[in-house]
Parts: sequence; C-alpha cells; structure tokens
Amino acid sequence: MKNSAKKERFFAVVLKLIHRKGFKATTMRDIAQELNFEVANVYNYIPSKQALLETYIFDTQNEFHDAMELILESSYAPDEKLRHVISSYIRITTKRPYEQALLVNEWRNLKEPGLQRFLERRKAYENKLMWLLEDGMEQQLFKSADPKIATQTILASLRWLHNSYLQDDTPKNPIELEKQLLTFIFNGVSENG
Repeated sequence: MKNSAKKERFFAVVLKLIHRKGFKATTMRDIAQELNFEVANVYNYIPSKQALLETYIFDTQNEFHDAMELILESSYAPDEKLRHVISSYIRITTKRPYEQALLVNEWRNLKEPGLQRFLERRKAYENKLMWLLEDGMEQQLFKSADPKIATQTILASLRWLHNSYLQDDTPKNPIELEKQLLTFIFNGVSENG
C-alpha cells in the first residue's frame, strides 16, 4: 500500500487532470505522464478509470445524502431545514470542488449498473428536497409554487458552485458565499422574502 501523501498527491493530480481534459478524453497514459509514472504504476493506485469515477461520484453523492438525512430527521421547522440543506450543499462543494465537478459534469460516463444507481439516488435526493419544500408550503413558510420547479431552481442555483472554486483563482470565502446564496434562495421561496 502506498503511503497516504503519495496517494493524496496521485488523486489530487488525477482529479485536476480529469477536470481539465474531461473524463472521456483523459487516458491512463495521460495520468501516467502527468505524474511521471509508467502506465503500469497507475494501476497500483486505481484498478480503472471507471472505478475511480464511481468511487468519487458515489462517495460525494453519499455525503450529500447523509447530510440531507440528518437534517430531515431533525426537529427543525422546514425553513430552518432548508437553510441547513443549502448550507450543507455549499460546505460539501467548497470542501470537495473537484469531486463535485465530477458529480455534476461526468455522471453520464458511468457504466451500468452504476449509472442507474446514480440516477435513482439523485432522484431520491431531489424528492427529499421537494418534500421539504411542500412541507414548508403547507405550513405557509414558503410561497405557494410548483414544488418540482422550486426544487430544480434551488439545485440549479447550487450546482454551478464548484466552478467558482475551480475556474477563478480569487480565493472565495465559503461563509460569504453561503450568506449570499441563502439570501438569494430565501428571497425566492420564503413567504417573508
């Protein structure tokens, strides 16, 4: 087993390379060249590109699901739950922007049965958010709206976030980003917004 510093460097370089070239265009040879390895040495770290993609996508997706579950199981009112869901999304993304980029941009490259599993889990996350919004609408905490449109609008407002970390060298303050996004989203959904 490789030491953790070497592994961390390997995966950091691979994630950046995939982000720069795209998953399909990145070959095992590209990975080896980027790291000054022989191609055979790459297989000491990953069994395949597909395994790497699945691991990162499902680990990141699991982190989003785990956060959502904890929030939904809490005793908070729907508006506070929504704040926590948005905050958790922002924190996960700012902590793992390259992994989030894979989740948003490269999921189509998953092979079956992984692709179907991903789609089912993505739909489950969206349904939980939609249920939360419906609950808030019923309690008159949120404006009455089509919950499906509201769900997709909120997610669209968040899915781009990794780009602000990866395409701009200007350091971002995640607390400020969170404040701005919460204000923007709540101005749209809150009865008091």
